[in-house]
Amino acid sequence: MNVVCLVGRLIADPELRQTPQGTSVCSFTISVQRPNAKKDENGFYPSDLIRCIAWRTTGEFVAKYFRKGQNIGLNGSIQVNRYTDKEGRKVNSFEVLTNNVYFVESKGGSARGSSTYSQPAPKAQDNFPRSSFSTGNLDGFSTISADDGDLPF
Repeated sequence: MNVVCLVGRLIADPELRQTPQGTSVCSFTISVQRPNAKKDENGFYPSDLIRCIAWRTTGEFVAKYFRKGQNIGLNGSIQVNRYTDKEGRKVNSFEVLTNNVYFVESKGGSARGSSTYSQPAPKAQDNFPRSSFSTGNLDGFSTISADDGDLPF
């Protein structure tokens, strides 16, 4: 199974181009912190720079709404490109073929909410049974009505 989920920071503005047939393709690179890593001597966590590609409306969305320095979440798959360089060496190049992109911070820059964009998909039916959970001590908390359209977050 070839599935990738990443959250990282854009190191440059996304670059939107068109193929000769007029298909939009957006390329961008994100910096992703390594899990469970310790800070280096300068106080930074080690990270990897990962090249990403988004096609069609997803690519147009990335180019329109994301800029250098912003956090971005995405999922997709790894794609390997093999070619021979100018010196005749065989090179493998890896990139993430992006399926869905997500806002992981608000416009102000704090990671409070999450929004998403992906190719339109058929709506799934919610056939999951509703569970009932017992409540513990609710001191200091208030109940929010389920039909209240104004949530506090």
